[in-house]
Amino acid sequence: MQLYAYDAGQCDPKKCTAKKLARAGVIKLVKTLRDIPYKTILLAPTAEKALSLADRKYTNSITVFDCSWHEIADFEDILRKLKVKKRALPYLIAANPVNYGKPFILSSAEAFATALFILGEQEQSERIMCKFKWGTEFLRLNNERLRAYARAKDSSEVVEIQRRFMDNMKKAK
Repeated sequence: MQLYAYDAGQCDPKKCTAKKLARAGVIKLVKTLRDIPYKTILLAPTAEKALSLADRKYTNSITVFDCSWHEIADFEDILRKLKVKKRALPYLIAANPVNYGKPFILSSAEAFATALFILGEQEQSERIMCKFKWGTEFLRLNNERLRAYARAKDSSEVVEIQRRFMDNMKKAK
């Protein structure tokens, strides 16, 4: 699976997981929107559909929109205009040092790993996370969720599984 990250130029280069993956030759950074592959799946938190294994047949690439979580709203219009398949990732817990323990606020590396896992590319997912000291913790922390989402047949089933995980978290509190 080919991996791309649109670089919005907002990350601290020392902490940016997309830049680290690009330096390692694992992903390609793109600087302009027209460089985003037409048949890619763009991971966007505001997408209307959740990523599922059913999306695998549409593409051989994944693209993340690498920008600050604090600035994502500024890119809503741009994301809406892009003519690619947009998918949201389901409920997972971040393990990166900046957002450890926070739900949904994943780094670009965690987003890539999640998408790869759901799309049946578990080995590539693990190889990405091995590039980070905390990478195996992300996979361990989310193991049950990742496996459940990877078994879902479509987006609606992913959303239903997500709802159950979130309900269980509320009950545990």
